[in-house]
Amino acid sequence: MTIIKILPHPEYCPQGAEITATPGTSICEALLENNIAIEHACDMSCACTTCHVIVREGMASLNELDENEEDLLDRAWGLEPNSRLSCQAFVAQKDLVVEIPRYTINHAKENH
Repeated sequence: MTIIKILPHPEYCPQGAEITATPGTSICEALLENNIAIEHACDMSCACTTCHVIVREGMASLNELDENEEDLLDRAWGLEPNSRLSCQAFVAQKDLVVEIPRYTINHAKENH
């Protein structure tokens, strides 16, 4: 099992968290399975940027970005060189440290 450390986020994970994930699981799936309700407006089909995360440690262990993910990330708010769409970033054997950006481009979000 791979450990994913989630840095504190005021809405989704105020205290931060450490979860485990089976290699081959997407970061988004791992978060959702552990009751961290990250946005995923396209139901994890790589059609939006709402599940954007910043991988602070362990980026090299993830699968490579494909062209579609790269194009979508260009539209994400707060893009950094180590940004990924969590629905497209699949966990390997190396532990990760992940930050959920404070803001997303999801205009349809409820409770905004």
